[in-house]
Amino acid sequence: WAVAALCLVSLSMLLSCAACMWKKCLKKKDKDKEKDKKKGKEKNKGGYDTEMDGGYNEVGYTHTHTHTHTQSPLADVLPIQYVTVVMSRSPRTSKALVVGILQAAELPAMDVGGSSDPYVKLYLLPDKKKKFETKVHRKTLGPTFNETFTFKVPYTELGGKTLVLTVYDFDRFSKHDAIGVVKIPMSSVDFSQSLQEWRDLQKAEKEESERLGDICLSLRYVPTAGKLTVVILEAKNLKKMDVGGLSDPYVKIHLMQNGKRLKKKKTTIKKNTLNPYYNESFSFEVPCEQIEKVQVVVTVLDYDKIGKNDAIGKVLLGGNSTGTEQRHWADMLANPRRPIAQWHSLKPEDEVNALISSKK
Repeated sequence: WAVAALCLVSLSMLLSCAACMWKKCLKKKDKDKEKDKKKGKEKNKGGYDTEMDGGYNEVGYTHTHTHTHTQSPLADVLPIQYVTVVMSRSPRTSKALVVGILQAAELPAMDVGGSSDPYVKLYLLPDKKKKFETKVHRKTLGPTFNETFTFKVPYTELGGKTLVLTVYDFDRFSKHDAIGVVKIPMSSVDFSQSLQEWRDLQKAEKEESERLGDICLSLRYVPTAGKLTVVILEAKNLKKMDVGGLSDPYVKIHLMQNGKRLKKKKTTIKKNTLNPYYNESFSFEVPCEQIEKVQVVVTVLDYDKIGKNDAIGKVLLGGNSTGTEQRHWADMLANPRRPIAQWHSLKPEDEVNALISSKK
């Protein structure tokens, strides 16, 4: 009996061990199934699976892009951005059209800081002979200009002309961005009375006028020493003057007062280039009491060994200058002893000469 009892106990122990092992295997299978189920659910949700993370981010990016995209401020019509224009005609004998730029409102922010530096350029089509610019107004979306300009045009010729007003955002070191434009056919204006009204800005088209190029120069004035320093830094995109499609540009600087040339300086000639680099400095003695009365005329010319050196374009700086040139001069005076650099678009020689002669 003792042997039989011992065998029975041993058998029961073996059966118990087998049962435990079988139970453990079943639990492991269930656990694996549950894990796989959970993983499958996470995949369907776009959860944390490595492969799906990339897809999730991709979907998120597309979504954000779709919903945060806004229309460019330069839409075809800008009904919320305005400029106030005043127009009147002097008596027929005076042969003049008087245009007043009063203010602009709700302009778009063109700069990173959420503001703009607007100014207005105006001229008459189709000739574009005379162009005017208002002063630049810093960091504002609603500038008040209150400036008046006179076009000397016979009344009989006004009907075939169109007044163009373009609002620009000033930028010291790059091209000025056009914010919007207003075009007013003179045939649609009743000159029996003075006209004052708000006009919606339209999308500005690229200027069709021939580009003469741009020049970068620095101005510095030291009042205690009575010294004006002009540094010609570089020029770019100059007009092609030679047969080979290039130019041999150099720069001439004239210090002027009351239409008379007081001093003359010039840079070296840079051969076969439309983007010359100079970095040449020139100094003029100008007493403190005279600095408001002088002008600096910068002329870019194409050197020619045989014939006349042709002027590519000009820039007029000084107390009587206008637009961005006036702003540069004012910045120089406001920051004595500090060099102020700025890019300027070259203007036709005739246009600048007319401006100089009108200031005599």
